[in-house]
Amino acid sequence: MHYDDPRLVALYDVLNPFAPDTAFYLALAESAQHVVDLGCGTGLLACELARRGQRVTGIDPSAQMLRVARSRPEGDKVTWIEGDASALPFVGAADLLVMTGHVAQVFLDDAAFLATLRAARRAIRPGGAIAFESRNPAARAWENWTRERSTRRVEAPDGKMVDVWQERDPESDPSTTGRVAFTTHYRFMPAPGETLSATSELRFRTLDELARLLTDAGFARIDWYGDWNRAPVDETSRELIAVAR
Repeated sequence: MHYDDPRLVALYDVLNPFAPDTAFYLALAESAQHVVDLGCGTGLLACELARRGQRVTGIDPSAQMLRVARSRPEGDKVTWIEGDASALPFVGAADLLVMTGHVAQVFLDDAAFLATLRAARRAIRPGGAIAFESRNPAARAWENWTRERSTRRVEAPDGKMVDVWQERDPESDPSTTGRVAFTTHYRFMPAPGETLSATSELRFRTLDELARLLTDAGFARIDWYGDWNRAPVDETSRELIAVAR
């Protein structure tokens, strides 16, 4: 996992700041007493929930990400676990379990994702919910994963500038496999500074595919949204946001 590199972990919050998706999950969690953030990353959402007085458990496989999470304001109020869904039986019943940051797409095969959804179902108390988002394959986001279309310059916490861009593997064919392999490049300034590269692969599932997996995991009701303003899903939706009970 490339987020084990401290330099890239330091950039994570710069590239993924508080945004409409964060606000969506905060609103969803308003009445929840215990929230589990599975794949919590650097703890932006988890610590904000803790600041609001909620009991929060943050789970992530990256020790470096959790190091940042623990150092945040309110970080001492969150229960942090280095691990994955296999830790869920030990955290206590949750009113809400969230998987943000397109974590759902990290599960490349359906069996692994279904196992995680089933573990989540067992961890959620009656009446509770799971919520996550996945990029809508109809929006074909991967077409913008080229150096020309994706390059942006950001300021790292140390004040240095970094150019970041994605390049899709031309051999990756999501129309047949549902998978997209790509490399993210981080060029540290001043040019021609060191460039770090991290290869990733994501699974793009349709709404019907996601719905089938949620149903197989034991969720009986699913509310779908196509954007963070709770707009219904249509052919222009960039996101497939699920809230299932």
